[in-house]
Amino acid sequence: MSMNTTPSGERIYIGIFGKRNAGKSSLINAVTGQSLAIVSDIKGTTTDPVKKAMELLPLGPVVLIDTPGLDDQGALGQERIKKARQALHQSDIALVVADGQELMTCMPEDGEEASWQEHLRLEKDLFGEISERKIPGLFVVNKADLWSVQDEAGEKIRKKLSSFLGITEKQILFCSAAKGFGISELKETMGHLLDEGKKEPVLIRDLLKTGDLVVLVVPIDSAAPKGRLILPQQQVIRDALEAGAIPVVTRETELVQTLGSLSKPPRLVVTDSQAFERVAKETPREIPLTSFSILMARYKGDLAVQAAGARAIEDLQDGDKVLIAEGCTHHRQCEDIGTVKMPRWIRQYTGKDLQFVFTSGTEFPEDLSEYALVVHCGGCMLNPREMEHRIARGAAENVPITNYGVMIAYIHGILDRALEPFE
Repeated sequence: MSMNTTPSGERIYIGIFGKRNAGKSSLINAVTGQSLAIVSDIKGTTTDPVKKAMELLPLGPVVLIDTPGLDDQGALGQERIKKARQALHQSDIALVVADGQELMTCMPEDGEEASWQEHLRLEKDLFGEISERKIPGLFVVNKADLWSVQDEAGEKIRKKLSSFLGITEKQILFCSAAKGFGISELKETMGHLLDEGKKEPVLIRDLLKTGDLVVLVVPIDSAAPKGRLILPQQQVIRDALEAGAIPVVTRETELVQTLGSLSKPPRLVVTDSQAFERVAKETPREIPLTSFSILMARYKGDLAVQAAGARAIEDLQDGDKVLIAEGCTHHRQCEDIGTVKMPRWIRQYTGKDLQFVFTSGTEFPEDLSEYALVVHCGGCMLNPREMEHRIARGAAENVPITNYGVMIAYIHGILDRALEPFE
């Protein structure tokens, strides 16, 4: 998979935050070497978070998020600020940009720091949230080509900024988007930030050994994308190949024939969740079984939390609200899994008169308190940090959350079996 075809959910998300006219859009253009963002002297040119997918060395495939100013004004401005801060949910790196020329005018002498601290109040508050979310963050002083940042006075300024913002001196960078000063250092620093705590997630390869057979059950029905496999299926095939395993792909209608033709039992059978019931019956009990969606729950989220969330279906009562959330937007089929099949299965299992609410794409309620249960898709189009945020929202409000495949397995009485491949 090339950088240009890397799915959005597998890219590194870089959020750029700051006041209006701090130079956020100019910084994006300088970092990318392209005129991607509109630049203007008029405050508030960026009115909504704008995402741009591209390649950025040394990071690789990224999504840059250009956000509205944190000091926007009026009722509409407050909505823009809210949208800007929501971009933190997705950000793998947060760049907080300040106008170096404005900052220079209010830099204090010793003991005269009130105006300077008030000038940076928004940035300080934002770094508090960045730290709480454990997001790697940098304070980027843009328009700083006139600063003498390497001499004694510059180091003194760096120490003051570090102390007030509650970040390390290494997190403070001086640059000029207009003149290209400090841009290479910024990109290198972002690369080091990610490498420091990098833990590569795996879908399936830690469950397989070289030479293992793994049978992947892929139904081809009216909802299947014509001429291609859906993203989780592609990703599992690739991850199995990384392990040196041998993927065997079949439809559920040929599963028995496929299993009978193999020279040895497969190490694992992975099925599309919608065929779970049939595949469970036709796969011998001694062969481990799970689903693509359950693999995704482990890959992007917390499988234990989502397994516990599925069991909360037993507590649903008449009138309860259930949120069905999808991370992507797509054309709805007559038997759409999210809006049709999942509500039907849950109603049939519980026998309760339930209310279902549906969200898709980036829409996800900040307040989940009105819901008795959240059932989420596998999140293949969302990045891991966004999925972590959504799961954390449920935990913070004591609202159980699960995913499609986990819930389907529970409803059909095969969740315990589907979890056996995992420790």
